[in-house]
Amino acid sequence: MKTIVETLGVVVEEARLDFKENGLFVRVVDPSHVAMIKMEVDSAAFDTWEVDETNLGLEIRKLKDMLSLGATDMVDLTYNDDTGTATVNIGRIDRNIRPLDNSTLNPPNVPDLELPCGVTISGAELAQALRAGRQVGELVTLSLDDKKFSVNVKQIDEVHVEFTKDDLVALDCSQAAKSQYSLSYLIPLSKVFQGIENVNVRFGENFPLKLNFDFADGAGTVEYFLAPRVENDY
Repeated sequence: MKTIVETLGVVVEEARLDFKENGLFVRVVDPSHVAMIKMEVDSAAFDTWEVDETNLGLEIRKLKDMLSLGATDMVDLTYNDDTGTATVNIGRIDRNIRPLDNSTLNPPNVPDLELPCGVTISGAELAQALRAGRQVGELVTLSLDDKKFSVNVKQIDEVHVEFTKDDLVALDCSQAAKSQYSLSYLIPLSKVFQGIENVNVRFGENFPLKLNFDFADGAGTVEYFLAPRVENDY
């Protein structure tokens, strides 16, 4: 639950959670339409799953507040259709939450992108490289060819991090590419995937960035899309 809430909180303050017979499905886009998340969590990830199909709009901050209490490892979320109230239970604590109006929460259409280049890299190593870059600037340039993957941030100072093909879990690049992205969007997400074993990174020359990772032993998947920063893009 912590991974679900922290990941969605990177992009939005409110989200519609679609509870289906076989799992949880969420699609959100940030207000400026720069970043988007598609999340699917199989019911197998949950200790118990007793669900009639329900779309539940919730404020992410309220869920974060409850999870920060850390009273127990288990979180119980229930929804009463008669009262229209969602209840989050942690230990002895119950918090009743009035859901949001679903008509104000319209999940975006997820783009079907053919991105020409990709690497699979340790989540901890990618997060460290991005944090290092954030120390000197706001825009990160990702570069990839058939031999190496580079993370570069240059302003007054410069940070350059290079991973050879042998350093990576996988590298797939038919044509060298370079593209720039905002670290103000990537750094919050890095706090989530720094604890993930592997992250798949795909992009192209001035293409959107797509990050993909699993959690809950593969039962949960996240696809994160981020628009590029191109020259003369203000």
